[in-house]
Amino acid sequence: MPLDSLDVRRESAGDPSGRALLAGFRAEMAARYGSFDERATPSATPRDLGPPGGAFLVAYAGGEPAGCGGIKRLAPDTGEVKRMFVAPAARGRGVARALLAELEAAARSLGYARLRLDTGDRQPEARALYEAAGYRAIPDYNDNPYAHHWFEKDLAPEP
Repeated sequence: MPLDSLDVRRESAGDPSGRALLAGFRAEMAARYGSFDERATPSATPRDLGPPGGAFLVAYAGGEPAGCGGIKRLAPDTGEVKRMFVAPAARGRGVARALLAELEAAARSLGYARLRLDTGDRQPEARALYEAAGYRAIPDYNDNPYAHHWFEKDLAPEP
């Protein structure tokens, strides 16, 4: 998948690209954890990840869907990153870093002063990304049975 140009767009999680990427996310989680019951996790429906309090982004590389992620409202000043996923063919090329930066910008545009997120112990790449991006460890805030690490980042206003 060529990554000469990365185009990140706000879309609905229910649109075809979002549905396909989220199916990839679910398959990846099931492969890493042996099973994945989305009903046992905190809600991340297309409605949660849409206006007025949320956003869903799809990253396109060479015109092909390469990754996705959403923002969900947790509190008036706090959003949560949900369902961040990069397609296997696009990994190792900076898509996740770029997508996370765009999710942070989307959160700022929604009025959030901080973002939270979680990740599991079988997702070391995600944990490394979040730590490198300035997220700090916090206590469990959402009882996600697949999560073992919870993070938060204060969002500086855009210059």
